[in-house]
Amino acid sequence: MPSHLALLSCLLVLLLSLDKFLLHYLKKRLFSGPRIIPSGASKSRRSMASAAKWSETAMLVIDMQKDFVDPAMRSPMLVAGGEAVVPAVAEAVAVARERGIFLVWVVREHDPSGRDVELFRRHHYSGGKGPTVKGLKGAELADGLVIKEGEYKLVKTRFSAFFATHLDSVLKTAGIKNLVIVGVQTPNCIRQTVFDAVALDYEKVTVLIDATAAARPEIHLSNIRDMKNIGVETPTLEEWRH
Repeated sequence: MPSHLALLSCLLVLLLSLDKFLLHYLKKRLFSGPRIIPSGASKSRRSMASAAKWSETAMLVIDMQKDFVDPAMRSPMLVAGGEAVVPAVAEAVAVARERGIFLVWVVREHDPSGRDVELFRRHHYSGGKGPTVKGLKGAELADGLVIKEGEYKLVKTRFSAFFATHLDSVLKTAGIKNLVIVGVQTPNCIRQTVFDAVALDYEKVTVLIDATAAARPEIHLSNIRDMKNIGVETPTLEEWRH
């Protein structure tokens, strides 16, 4: 009889041990496998990352004024390729607004006397008239382009949007690390602004090649190549949009 009790005791201990082993095994199988993330959560995370990226991005719309892009003004500052890119610039601005990108409208507005203009251009100013004189029609934005509430207007008097302006301070205060640039013209104001942005260590500088222009296509593409060679991204508007 005692031997039977001993045998039963052994069997009971064995069963309890097996039960613990099975419980441990099931826990391991159920809770230690690969974690499956719902597709909705993954999309939400991607959306949040995109929103964060665009909140650190500003678009500079440079010199899209009638004296630069509207042939009807008969301005000596007319950029021959400027009129053609007005629709692309307007579209780029619309995309920027959808993404919550900070818009900075960079314009020239000169004194009627021309005394704040580069020396080589002062002969265009007399009698209170001249290209992009403050208050005159030529200084207005091209038709279809409008500065909206919350967007920023920056006046410059030289090629670079950074030269003798507070642009860098405005951007850094807003937490901007990346720039997207559109407008005219490529070898002058676009190029000089881009080179200064690179020198000021903005993390990513992008020039939309079909929303910028010069007097001739070959000049435009040559300058785009130079900017690409210093690390600037040069997508089309369609590529940037996606």
